[in-house]
Amino acid sequence: MKKIAIFNHKGGVSKSTTTFNLGWALAETGKRVLLVDCDPQCNLTGMVLALKGLDDLGDFYEAHPNSNLYAAARRAFEGSPEKIEAAEIVATSQSNLFLLPGHIDTGLFEPDLAMAHKLLGAMSILQNLPGALGYLLDETAKKNKIDYVFLDMSPSVGALNQNLLVSCDYFIVPVAPDYFSYLAIDSLSKTLPRWASNANELRARSGALTYKLPASSPKFLGIVSQRFNVRSGKVTNPYQKWIDKIVDRCQELLIPSLQEAGMLLPENDYDKALGEGWEIAQVPDFHGLLGKSQEHSKAVFALTDEELDMSGKVEKTYIASRNKFKEIFKTFSEKVIELAK
Repeated sequence: MKKIAIFNHKGGVSKSTTTFNLGWALAETGKRVLLVDCDPQCNLTGMVLALKGLDDLGDFYEAHPNSNLYAAARRAFEGSPEKIEAAEIVATSQSNLFLLPGHIDTGLFEPDLAMAHKLLGAMSILQNLPGALGYLLDETAKKNKIDYVFLDMSPSVGALNQNLLVSCDYFIVPVAPDYFSYLAIDSLSKTLPRWASNANELRARSGALTYKLPASSPKFLGIVSQRFNVRSGKVTNPYQKWIDKIVDRCQELLIPSLQEAGMLLPENDYDKALGEGWEIAQVPDFHGLLGKSQEHSKAVFALTDEELDMSGKVEKTYIASRNKFKEIFKTFSEKVIELAK
Protein backbone atom coordinates (compact mmCIF):
# COMPACT_ATOMS: atom_id res chain seq x y z
CA MET A 1 0.00 0.00 0.00
CA LYS A 2 1.23 3.49 -0.88
CA LYS A 3 0.12 6.76 0.72
CA ILE A 4 0.41 9.75 -1.62
CA ALA A 5 -0.20 13.37 -0.57
CA ILE A 6 -1.55 15.92 -3.06
CA PHE A 7 -0.17 19.13 -1.59
CA ASN A 8 0.56 22.75 -2.32
CA HIS A 9 -0.04 25.51 0.21
CA LYS A 10 -1.03 27.76 -2.69
CA GLY A 11 -4.79 27.57 -3.20
CA GLY A 12 -6.73 27.38 -6.45
CA VAL A 13 -4.62 24.69 -8.09
CA SER A 14 -7.37 22.04 -8.39
CA LYS A 15 -6.05 19.69 -5.70
CA SER A 16 -9.43 18.08 -5.02
CA THR A 17 -10.28 17.67 -8.70
CA THR A 18 -6.91 16.09 -9.40
CA THR A 19 -7.22 13.75 -6.42
CA PHE A 20 -10.65 12.56 -7.56
CA ASN A 21 -9.76 12.03 -11.21
CA LEU A 22 -6.36 10.45 -10.55
CA GLY A 23 -7.87 8.11 -7.98
CA TRP A 24 -10.60 7.12 -10.42
CA ALA A 25 -8.05 6.46 -13.18
CA LEU A 26 -6.06 4.14 -10.92
CA ALA A 27 -9.26 2.41 -9.82
CA GLU A 28 -10.06 1.69 -13.47
CA THR A 29 -6.81 -0.30 -13.71
CA GLY A 30 -8.09 -2.65 -11.00
CA LYS A 31 -6.26 -1.01 -8.08
CA ARG A 32 -8.25 -0.42 -4.91
CA VAL A 33 -8.00 3.28 -4.12
CA LEU A 34 -8.93 5.28 -1.03
CA LEU A 35 -9.37 9.06 -1.23
CA VAL A 36 -8.97 10.89 2.09
CA ASP A 37 -10.41 14.38 2.47
CA CYS A 38 -8.00 16.06 4.88
CA ASP A 39 -9.21 19.60 4.15
CA PRO A 40 -11.71 20.98 6.72
CA GLN A 41 -13.48 22.69 3.80
CA CYS A 42 -14.49 19.19 2.60
CA ASN A 43 -14.49 20.04 -1.13
CA LEU A 44 -13.48 16.51 -2.10
CA THR A 45 -16.25 15.03 0.02
CA GLY A 46 -18.83 17.22 -1.66
CA MET A 47 -17.47 16.37 -5.10
CA VAL A 48 -17.39 12.60 -4.60
CA LEU A 49 -20.75 12.36 -2.83
CA ALA A 50 -22.53 15.04 -4.93
CA LEU A 51 -23.39 17.09 -1.84
CA LYS A 52 -24.91 20.48 -2.69
CA GLY A 53 -24.00 22.42 0.44
CA LEU A 54 -23.80 22.50 4.23
CA ASP A 55 -27.29 21.05 4.65
CA ASP A 56 -26.39 17.99 2.56
CA LEU A 57 -23.12 17.63 4.45
CA GLY A 58 -24.94 17.84 7.77
CA ASP A 59 -27.41 15.19 6.65
CA PHE A 60 -24.53 12.92 5.66
CA TYR A 61 -22.82 13.31 9.05
CA GLU A 62 -26.09 12.57 10.83
CA ALA A 63 -26.62 9.40 8.81
CA HIS A 64 -22.96 8.32 9.00
CA PRO A 65 -21.53 9.80 12.23
CA ASN A 66 -18.36 7.69 12.21
CA SER A 67 -17.54 7.92 8.51
CA ASN A 68 -15.12 10.84 8.52
CA LEU A 69 -11.48 11.57 9.31
CA TYR A 70 -12.21 13.51 12.49
CA ALA A 71 -14.40 10.82 14.05
CA ALA A 72 -11.91 8.10 13.16
CA ALA A 73 -8.87 9.87 14.65
CA ARG A 74 -10.26 11.78 17.63
CA ARG A 75 -9.65 8.89 20.06
CA ALA A 76 -5.89 9.49 19.87
CA PHE A 77 -6.28 13.25 20.38
CA GLU A 78 -8.50 12.76 23.42
CA GLY A 79 -5.88 10.57 25.09
CA SER A 80 -7.94 7.39 25.02
CA PRO A 81 -6.01 4.26 26.06
CA GLU A 82 -7.82 2.34 23.31
CA LYS A 83 -5.94 2.14 20.02
CA ILE A 84 -7.29 3.74 16.88
CA GLU A 85 -9.26 1.36 14.69
CA ALA A 86 -9.76 1.37 10.93
CA ALA A 87 -12.05 4.15 9.74
CA GLU A 88 -15.47 3.55 8.21
CA ILE A 89 -15.08 4.40 4.53
CA VAL A 90 -17.70 5.12 1.89
CA ALA A 91 -18.16 3.39 -1.47
CA THR A 92 -18.43 5.43 -4.68
CA SER A 93 -19.93 4.76 -8.10
CA GLN A 94 -16.55 3.30 -9.13
CA SER A 95 -16.34 -0.15 -7.57
CA ASN A 96 -12.61 0.12 -6.72
CA LEU A 97 -12.75 3.69 -5.42
CA PHE A 98 -13.55 4.62 -1.80
CA LEU A 99 -13.71 7.79 0.26
CA LEU A 100 -12.85 8.70 3.84
CA PRO A 101 -14.88 11.93 4.09
CA GLY A 102 -13.57 15.08 5.66
CA HIS A 103 -15.02 17.06 8.56
CA ILE A 104 -14.81 20.72 9.46
CA ASP A 105 -13.59 19.76 12.95
CA THR A 106 -10.46 18.10 11.56
CA GLY A 107 -8.89 21.53 11.98
CA LEU A 108 -9.19 21.08 15.75
CA PHE A 109 -6.27 18.62 15.57
CA GLU A 110 -3.96 21.47 14.54
CA PRO A 111 -2.97 22.90 17.97
CA ASP A 112 -2.17 19.51 19.49
CA LEU A 113 -0.14 18.47 16.46
CA ALA A 114 1.76 21.76 16.56
CA MET A 115 2.76 21.08 20.17
CA ALA A 116 3.54 17.44 19.47
CA HIS A 117 5.91 18.31 16.62
CA LYS A 118 7.72 20.98 18.64
CA LEU A 119 7.91 19.50 22.15
CA LEU A 120 10.06 16.47 21.50
CA GLY A 121 10.24 15.52 25.16
CA ALA A 122 6.57 16.13 25.92
CA MET A 123 4.10 13.92 27.75
CA SER A 124 3.35 10.52 26.25
CA ILE A 125 -0.06 11.56 24.87
CA LEU A 126 1.56 14.25 22.71
CA GLN A 127 4.46 11.98 21.76
CA ASN A 128 1.98 9.54 20.24
CA LEU A 129 0.15 12.11 18.11
CA PRO A 130 2.62 12.53 15.20
CA GLY A 131 2.15 8.91 14.16
CA ALA A 132 -1.59 8.66 14.86
CA LEU A 133 -3.06 9.79 11.53
CA GLY A 134 -0.64 7.66 9.54
CA TYR A 135 -1.50 4.66 11.70
CA LEU A 136 -5.20 5.28 11.10
CA LEU A 137 -4.71 5.31 7.33
CA ASP A 138 -2.53 2.20 7.44
CA GLU A 139 -5.13 0.27 9.45
CA THR A 140 -7.96 1.47 7.21
CA ALA A 141 -6.06 0.46 4.08
CA LYS A 142 -5.21 -2.93 5.56
CA LYS A 143 -8.81 -3.70 6.51
CA ASN A 144 -10.14 -2.72 3.08
CA LYS A 145 -7.26 -4.16 1.00
CA ILE A 146 -6.41 -0.74 -0.43
CA ASP A 147 -3.50 -0.38 -2.87
CA TYR A 148 -3.25 3.43 -2.99
CA VAL A 149 -4.31 6.10 -0.52
CA PHE A 150 -4.50 9.69 -1.82
CA LEU A 151 -4.63 12.57 0.66
CA ASP A 152 -6.33 15.77 -0.51
CA MET A 153 -4.81 18.46 1.71
CA SER A 154 -5.74 22.06 2.45
CA PRO A 155 -3.76 25.09 1.16
CA SER A 156 -1.83 25.63 4.39
CA VAL A 157 1.60 25.12 5.96
CA GLY A 158 0.08 24.39 9.37
CA ALA A 159 0.86 21.47 11.65
CA LEU A 160 -1.95 19.28 10.30
CA ASN A 161 -0.55 19.35 6.78
CA GLN A 162 2.98 18.96 8.12
CA ASN A 163 1.93 15.81 9.93
CA LEU A 164 -0.05 14.39 7.03
CA LEU A 165 2.74 14.90 4.52
CA VAL A 166 5.46 13.26 6.64
CA SER A 167 3.04 10.38 7.28
CA CYS A 168 2.98 9.60 3.55
CA ASP A 169 5.28 7.64 1.27
CA TYR A 170 5.13 10.08 -1.65
CA PHE A 171 3.78 13.50 -2.58
CA ILE A 172 2.67 15.34 -5.73
CA VAL A 173 2.67 19.14 -6.04
CA PRO A 174 -0.13 20.61 -8.21
CA VAL A 175 0.54 24.07 -9.65
CA ALA A 176 -1.29 26.62 -11.79
CA PRO A 177 0.61 28.59 -14.46
CA ASP A 178 0.74 31.88 -12.59
CA TYR A 179 3.03 34.09 -10.52
CA PHE A 180 1.74 32.83 -7.17
CA SER A 181 2.47 29.18 -7.97
CA TYR A 182 5.93 30.34 -9.03
CA LEU A 183 6.41 31.96 -5.61
CA ALA A 184 5.05 28.85 -3.90
CA ILE A 185 7.99 26.81 -5.24
CA ASP A 186 10.35 29.06 -3.28
CA SER A 187 8.34 28.57 -0.11
CA LEU A 188 8.04 24.80 -0.56
CA SER A 189 11.81 24.60 -1.05
CA LYS A 190 12.19 25.80 2.54
CA THR A 191 9.11 24.29 4.17
CA LEU A 192 9.29 20.66 3.01
CA PRO A 193 12.91 20.03 4.12
CA ARG A 194 12.13 21.61 7.49
CA TRP A 195 9.20 19.24 7.94
CA ALA A 196 11.37 16.27 6.99
CA SER A 197 14.06 17.34 9.46
CA ASN A 198 11.53 17.63 12.27
CA ALA A 199 10.15 14.18 11.45
CA ASN A 200 13.67 12.74 11.63
CA GLU A 201 14.05 14.16 15.14
CA LEU A 202 10.74 12.62 16.16
CA ARG A 203 11.74 9.22 14.76
CA ALA A 204 14.98 9.29 16.71
CA ARG A 205 13.00 9.62 19.96
CA SER A 206 10.01 7.42 19.10
CA GLY A 207 11.02 4.55 21.40
CA ALA A 208 8.11 2.26 22.23
CA LEU A 209 5.33 4.60 21.09
CA THR A 210 1.98 3.20 20.02
CA TYR A 211 1.90 5.24 16.81
CA LYS A 212 5.08 5.89 14.85
CA LEU A 213 5.91 7.90 11.74
CA PRO A 214 7.08 6.02 8.62
CA ALA A 215 10.74 5.02 8.70
CA SER A 216 11.79 7.51 6.00
CA SER A 217 10.79 10.84 4.47
CA PRO A 218 8.14 11.00 1.71
CA LYS A 219 9.49 11.11 -1.85
CA PHE A 220 8.59 13.66 -4.53
CA LEU A 221 6.75 12.25 -7.57
CA GLY A 222 6.57 15.47 -9.59
CA ILE A 223 4.48 18.55 -10.26
CA VAL A 224 1.13 18.66 -12.05
CA SER A 225 0.59 21.75 -14.20
CA GLN A 226 -3.13 22.57 -14.31
CA ARG A 227 -5.78 25.17 -15.12
CA PHE A 228 -4.52 26.32 -18.51
CA ASN A 229 -6.10 26.59 -21.95
CA VAL A 230 -5.16 24.62 -25.05
CA ARG A 231 -5.46 25.74 -28.66
CA SER A 232 -4.77 23.46 -31.63
CA GLY A 233 -3.42 20.82 -29.25
CA LYS A 234 -0.89 23.12 -27.59
CA VAL A 235 -0.81 25.07 -24.34
CA THR A 236 -1.55 28.71 -25.14
CA ASN A 237 1.51 30.95 -25.00
CA PRO A 238 0.92 32.96 -21.78
CA TYR A 239 0.31 29.76 -19.81
CA GLN A 240 3.24 27.93 -21.38
CA LYS A 241 5.60 30.71 -20.31
CA TRP A 242 4.56 30.33 -16.67
CA ILE A 243 4.75 26.53 -16.84
CA ASP A 244 8.32 26.80 -18.14
CA LYS A 245 9.23 29.28 -15.40
CA ILE A 246 7.80 27.03 -12.68
CA VAL A 247 9.57 23.92 -14.01
CA ASP A 248 12.84 25.88 -14.18
CA ARG A 249 12.31 27.15 -10.63
CA CYS A 250 11.81 23.58 -9.45
CA GLN A 251 15.13 22.63 -10.99
CA GLU A 252 16.89 25.63 -9.44
CA LEU A 253 15.45 25.56 -5.91
CA LEU A 254 13.04 22.78 -5.07
CA ILE A 255 14.97 19.79 -6.38
CA PRO A 256 18.29 20.63 -4.66
CA SER A 257 16.52 21.24 -1.34
CA LEU A 258 14.57 17.98 -1.61
CA GLN A 259 17.73 16.11 -2.56
CA GLU A 260 19.51 17.35 0.56
CA ALA A 261 16.49 16.42 2.70
CA GLY A 262 16.32 12.86 1.35
CA MET A 263 12.98 13.48 -0.34
CA LEU A 264 13.85 12.40 -3.89
CA LEU A 265 13.80 9.05 -5.67
CA PRO A 266 16.87 7.84 -7.59
CA GLU A 267 17.52 10.09 -10.61
CA ASN A 268 17.07 7.22 -13.07
CA ASP A 269 13.49 6.72 -11.87
CA TYR A 270 12.58 10.27 -12.87
CA ASP A 271 14.42 9.99 -16.19
CA LYS A 272 12.44 6.89 -17.15
CA ALA A 273 9.02 8.09 -16.00
CA LEU A 274 9.12 11.85 -16.59
CA GLY A 275 11.80 12.46 -19.18
CA GLU A 276 12.96 16.09 -19.13
CA GLY A 277 11.61 18.39 -16.44
CA TRP A 278 9.62 17.50 -13.35
CA GLU A 279 6.04 17.36 -14.61
CA ILE A 280 4.26 14.10 -13.93
CA ALA A 281 1.23 15.44 -15.82
CA GLN A 282 -0.26 18.44 -17.59
CA VAL A 283 -4.01 18.80 -17.04
CA PRO A 284 -5.84 21.55 -18.99
CA ASP A 285 -8.84 23.41 -17.60
CA PHE A 286 -11.92 21.18 -17.42
CA HIS A 287 -14.28 24.03 -18.35
CA GLY A 288 -17.88 22.77 -18.64
CA LEU A 289 -16.94 19.16 -17.97
CA LEU A 290 -16.26 19.92 -14.32
CA GLY A 291 -19.89 20.81 -13.64
CA LYS A 292 -21.04 17.58 -15.28
CA SER A 293 -18.49 15.63 -13.25
CA GLN A 294 -19.76 17.11 -9.99
CA GLU A 295 -23.40 16.58 -10.99
CA HIS A 296 -22.87 12.86 -11.60
CA SER A 297 -20.08 12.23 -9.03
CA LYS A 298 -17.86 10.77 -11.71
CA ALA A 299 -14.43 11.55 -13.13
CA VAL A 300 -14.66 13.82 -16.17
CA PHE A 301 -13.39 11.05 -18.44
CA ALA A 302 -15.93 8.54 -17.07
CA LEU A 303 -18.96 10.59 -18.13
CA THR A 304 -21.18 8.91 -20.72
CA ASP A 305 -22.50 10.72 -23.79
CA GLU A 306 -25.92 10.77 -22.13
CA GLU A 307 -24.50 12.36 -18.97
CA LEU A 308 -22.83 15.06 -21.04
CA ASP A 309 -26.35 15.95 -22.21
CA MET A 310 -25.29 18.10 -25.15
CA SER A 311 -26.09 18.21 -28.84
CA GLY A 312 -24.58 19.36 -32.12
CA LYS A 313 -21.11 20.92 -32.25
CA VAL A 314 -21.03 21.44 -28.48
CA GLU A 315 -21.57 17.72 -27.93
CA LYS A 316 -18.72 16.84 -30.28
CA THR A 317 -16.43 19.27 -28.48
CA TYR A 318 -17.33 17.83 -25.07
CA ILE A 319 -16.86 14.25 -26.23
CA ALA A 320 -13.45 15.04 -27.73
CA SER A 321 -12.43 16.84 -24.53
CA ARG A 322 -13.62 13.95 -22.34
CA ASN A 323 -11.67 11.46 -24.43
CA LYS A 324 -8.54 13.61 -24.21
CA PHE A 325 -8.81 13.71 -20.43
CA LYS A 326 -9.06 9.93 -20.40
CA GLU A 327 -5.70 9.74 -22.19
CA ILE A 328 -4.17 12.32 -19.83
CA PHE A 329 -5.23 10.57 -16.63
CA LYS A 330 -4.40 7.12 -17.97
CA THR A 331 -0.83 8.28 -18.60
CA PHE A 332 -0.78 10.12 -15.27
CA SER A 333 -1.84 6.98 -13.37
CA GLU A 334 0.73 4.85 -15.21
CA LYS A 335 3.50 7.24 -14.14
CA VAL A 336 2.32 7.11 -10.53
CA ILE A 337 2.43 3.30 -10.62
CA GLU A 338 5.90 3.37 -12.17
CA LEU A 339 7.38 5.83 -9.66
CA ALA A 340 5.57 4.73 -6.49
CA LYS A 341 6.94 1.20 -6.52
